[in-house]
Formats: sequence, structure tokens, C-alpha cells
Amino acid sequence: MKEIKIVLPDGSERSHNEGVTVRDVLSSWNPALLATTAAARYNQNLLDLSRSLHDDGVLEPIDIHSREGLEILRHSISHIMAQAVQDIFPGVLVSIGPAIEDGFYYDFEYGNTFTPEELEKIEARMQEIVKEDHPFVREEVSREEAVAFFQGKGESYKVELLNDLPGNIKTVSLYRQGHYTDLCRGPHVPSTSMIRAFKLLNVAGAYWRGDERNKMLQRIYGTGFASREELDEYLKILEEAKKRDHRKLGKDLDLFQVSEEAGAGLIIFHPKGTILRTIIEDWEKKEHLRRGYDMVMGPQILKVDLWKKSGHFDHYRENMYFTEVEGQSYGIKPMNCLSHMLIYKTKIRSYRDLPIRYFELGTVHRHEKTGVLHGLLRARQFTQDDAHILCTPEQLNSEIRAIADFVGYAMKIFGFEYEVELSTRPDNSIGSDQDWELATSALENALKDNQMTYDINEGDGAFYGPKIDFKLKDALKRKWQCATIQCDFTLPERFDLTYVGADGEKHRPVMLHRVILGAIERFMGVLIEHYGGAFPVWLAPVQAILLSVTDRHIPYGKTVYQQLMDAGIRVEGDFRNEKLGYKIREAQTQKIPYMLVIGDKEMASGEVAVRQRGGDNLGTLPVSAFIELVKEKSSQYL
Repeated sequence: MKEIKIVLPDGSERSHNEGVTVRDVLSSWNPALLATTAAARYNQNLLDLSRSLHDDGVLEPIDIHSREGLEILRHSISHIMAQAVQDIFPGVLVSIGPAIEDGFYYDFEYGNTFTPEELEKIEARMQEIVKEDHPFVREEVSREEAVAFFQGKGESYKVELLNDLPGNIKTVSLYRQGHYTDLCRGPHVPSTSMIRAFKLLNVAGAYWRGDERNKMLQRIYGTGFASREELDEYLKILEEAKKRDHRKLGKDLDLFQVSEEAGAGLIIFHPKGTILRTIIEDWEKKEHLRRGYDMVMGPQILKVDLWKKSGHFDHYRENMYFTEVEGQSYGIKPMNCLSHMLIYKTKIRSYRDLPIRYFELGTVHRHEKTGVLHGLLRARQFTQDDAHILCTPEQLNSEIRAIADFVGYAMKIFGFEYEVELSTRPDNSIGSDQDWELATSALENALKDNQMTYDINEGDGAFYGPKIDFKLKDALKRKWQCATIQCDFTLPERFDLTYVGADGEKHRPVMLHRVILGAIERFMGVLIEHYGGAFPVWLAPVQAILLSVTDRHIPYGKTVYQQLMDAGIRVEGDFRNEKLGYKIREAQTQKIPYMLVIGDKEMASGEVAVRQRGGDNLGTLPVSAFIELVKEKSSQYL
């Protein structure tokens, strides 16, 4: 029998008979690993532990606690959920059920909406399946056999998926646990008993294949972890996240609204929300100006011919809105880059002029499907802190590094940690292989030069160039995509952008597309949830509120109000004929940083009694001292 050589995780090499399973190899090397190994990678291919090996290779076990191991675990749980649903509700059809960022889902064709009570029944049946300890068994069959199998079961969604596979795919894999069989690439955990901690969370509607012209399915979301402790911690975070939901806080704090009367995905900012937004935008303008950016502004609509020239019409038009003016077609802009290139083209540029950095707080519109809209976090109209840097290839490294430094500075100012990903060329890209290699290398080299740790996100770049994504982490350790740097050799080519080099010849500049905070609306939503609405003093729409004890204190209260206004403090006055305790509780609910109580003592001394929103008393202070306190708390940010 043929022997194969297998390199183990410790670098040692062992010989085994051809056909040996992954499980047997690991068992002979370190049997204790099997308790926590979800699957394995062999020569970069993901395999179940039951798979047999036929060639020399390198074996890497995938721990169930790792990110990849969790994804495999969660996908396995989704199969168990699908089985449980069909066990309890015969006739329900299943469609797709992937693992996602924090869990998994499965879509079902069900005549009703799954109720909370039904979710409990499904979860109980899942627990039974887990205890039955069914192995996940993989079977490879021809595509025709798979179609016949699922047709026999009436599983039309699986048949459609099979029929839509490329013609060169002749075989597919099926996975079975107990009596349930599903179409799946795998891999899966060895058996159902390896699943120890999961929870079904909620139900939502989802169109088949995300197309609103298709049937609406019922999507059950759940989550799973390698241990009960990790699940309990996650569920605690979910409960805290409900309290911090920016949509609820946005209403409670009177920041914004989304009105169906106005239109889905369109944000209406109230006075306090507009002040918060203005603070952020003013900070952005100041920081960009001191970094050598020029402020520009482009129109909301541009001729369709321009969008065709850029490639957006071919690659992005399903996300765009269009209109017509006097027989001419226009696209409402989803991005700001086209206007910035037109500004660049208005004159001959020299290498001495570069880099040129155009910054615009540009409002854009994108056609997001109703099902994905989510308050400020996913809207149809939003404003990006967009900039485009046109530079020579030699300037790329320093410009990318400067942007990365800017992002780091901004995240520190707003109180966020962050992680970094390098996203590479997608399938639907434009541009030459050489340009993509140059752009990707430029981004990666800059990250290395800045000594930044990063992950590779294969195939998730923009259609015109690779990108660096900065994923900030909020107070609940959730990750949000905000800042990005995209390196683009392609659009300068398409728009014939040039500069005159030191040699007197024309050369092509490189364009960096970048945002620091990203969409202002989305960033505000993340900020609201990060701080739970209790903004630091410099960001708070209302920094202080004056609370009169009785009506006779109102005249002095109005005098203090004007002093604070004149000093630039954002202040409100609550001079209602209500009990002081009621006013304090209401101000705390509004999460105002400082409550200034005015009674007989304060009126006589010309001072204010300062109370913080957390309940701490700072004692009585002169008005001027309070003004200095607020300015000191804000000066490092403004």
C-alpha cells in the first residue's frame, strides 16, 4: 500500500498509509486534540476529520474556539436547526443556512411567522438531536443524483441551487446527521455532541436570494459558541445592546427620526441630533485643513455617461438612483470621486503640485433594500467624510501611512479601539493585473512600515482597487466598519488624469479614496451605542441644564443661562414649576452631563450647585469656574 508523508503542526513529519483519515492522523500524534478540533486544513483545503488523505501534505487542526472553528461549529448548528424545524413542522421547505459574523441563520418557506413559543420548541428539539450524538456524514454524489434526491423530497430551493451551479461542476457533497440530509460544501464538526452552547434569537423576513421579486421566507437567527460561558457572556452583551440601541436612544434623547411618511432609510435630524452632527463635522473640517486637505463640493447628480466611464454604471447601478432632465439621463451620486477628478482636470498639473488632497463632506444616495435598512447604521441618504488624494507612485507610501495615522488619531479622540484588514481583488474588478499588484503592495507595505497588525480579507476589495478597512470596536466589543483606504490605478486611467513629471513628460497619478469616520450617520449611530447616549462633555448636544428650585429663582437662572450661552456652553433651562427631584431625574434620563441647581443659597452667592449625571455632587461653584470646567473637559478635542 502506498505511503504518504504528512507534516504535523509541530513541524514533524510522519508516514501513513494512503487513505488514512484526518482523525486517525491527529489521534496518533496528539489524541487530546480531538476534543477541541472542529475540522482541519490539509494543503490549504478544509476537511472534515472523517476525510481520508491520499497525497503528501501539511495538516493543520482547526480549534473550535478559533474564528474559523466557530464558523464551522455555527454552520453545523444551522443544519441541526433545519432538521429540528422539519421534524416539528413537516412540509416546511429549507433554502440556505450559513454561518455569519456572530452566529448563523436558516431561511424557511413557512406559511406563518415563527412565534417565540415555536422557537422554544425548535430549540428543545435541537437539544435532543445534540444528545443523540449523530455523526456528520459526508457523501459525494453527481449533480444529477442530488437533483433527483431533492426533487423527491420536494425541496425546490435546493434543486434551484443545484441547477444554477456552473456547468463544469459535476459532483456535489451532501451532509447527513441522523435522518436529515442537506446540500453543503462543509466541513462540519465530527458529530452533534460536539455542540454544547447555542441559542435561537429572533425571526425576520427575507426574500429568496435577496430579490424582492421572489418569495418572502422566514429567517431564524441563532448563535453558538464552543462553551456555555462564552454563550452566556454574549447573551449579556445582547441585552446591553438592546438598552443601547441607537434607534431607541435616538427617540428618547430627541436626536432623530425615520419617518415612513418621508420615506424608508431617510433620516430627519432633530435640533439635538443636528448639533451632535455639527460638532463632529466641524471637528472633521478643522482636522482636514490642518493636514493639508483642500475642501471641495460636487453636485448631487452627474450625467450617466460619466458613471459609465467610471465603471459604476456596469458594477454599481443596482445601488444607484437615476433621473432625467430635458431628455438627458443623470445618476444621483452614490460616491464623490467623479467630481474630484473633474476638479483635478481643470488645469495642467505638475509633479510639484502633488499630492493634491480633496476633501468633501459629500451627501450620497444608495438604493438599499428595505430589509437591510437599520436606522442610522444603514440608510439610503448619508454623508461621507470623503477625500481623494492624487499623488505620484513614489508618494503613495507616505500618503497611506499618513491616512492610517489620521484614523488612529480619530479613533483615540472618539474613544474607540480598532482592528485592520487588507481586502484584496474581487472577482468583478476592473483594471490590469499589474495595477492591482502595485496597489495591493502599496497598501501592504504602508501597513508594515507603520508596524500595524492586520488580517487579509480575500476578494473583498472595491471593484477598482484593493483597500484597507479599519474596524472599530465599541464598548461592547462589537466591530463596525467605518474608515477605509482604497488604492486606485484604474480611474485615473479611465479619466485620463495626468501630471507633468520632472522629465517634462506626462505621467499618470494614483488616486487614494479614503474616509476617516465613514458615513457620518453611521458613525453617529455607533457613537450613540458606544456611549449609551451618555456622550462625553465635548460631544454632548446639551452640556448643562439649569434647574430652578422655585419660581423666585428663575430671574437669576436666566442670568446664568445667558452667561453660559455667551461663553459657548450648550445649555438648557428647566424653569418649570415642578419638584426639583423630578427635574433631576428627567435630566439624568436625558443623559445631560451637568445639572446646575439654583436655589436661595446659589442666588445669594452668585453661584451654581453642580451635579453630574452619574449622581456625584461637585459642590457649589462660581459660574466662571463652571465655565472653565466645561472648557477644560472639551479643549483637548476641539
